[in-house]
Amino acid sequence: MLKGLGIAVVLALASGTAFAAEHEVHMRNQGEAGPMVFEPAVIKAAPGDTVRFIPSDKTHNVEGVKGMLPEGVEPFKGKTNEEYTLTLTQPGIYGIRCSPHFAMGMVALIQAGDNPGNLEAAQAVKMPGKAGERMKAYFAELTKP
Repeated sequence: MLKGLGIAVVLALASGTAFAAEHEVHMRNQGEAGPMVFEPAVIKAAPGDTVRFIPSDKTHNVEGVKGMLPEGVEPFKGKTNEEYTLTLTQPGIYGIRCSPHFAMGMVALIQAGDNPGNLEAAQAVKMPGKAGERMKAYFAELTKP
């Protein structure tokens, strides 16, 4: 009986990560949306999933946008020209930018879970020029039925 209970506990604990997905995002100098893009730039995921950012072209990195991270998520910044894996530890909106190309509009948006509690706060973050235009379009894409 105890052996069976032990196996059930191990399976229950493992099931939380067993179904987590990995999403790949390529950091590119040129893509479908134009120059300096994350592809895909909009991801709907589940808490516990990971997002692997791959520098398909040089001079890119990944950084969380201040004010666009779920509560409890620490700010993060990957190194230029290196892969970065982000684990979506909390449900909510994750705003992403490439530090060297932010002014050129290199941003991305991730929604972890179905009901992002920080959606309004993330939408209120002001972004300059091309980054603001793209982020507005990405929010529209996330919220369309």
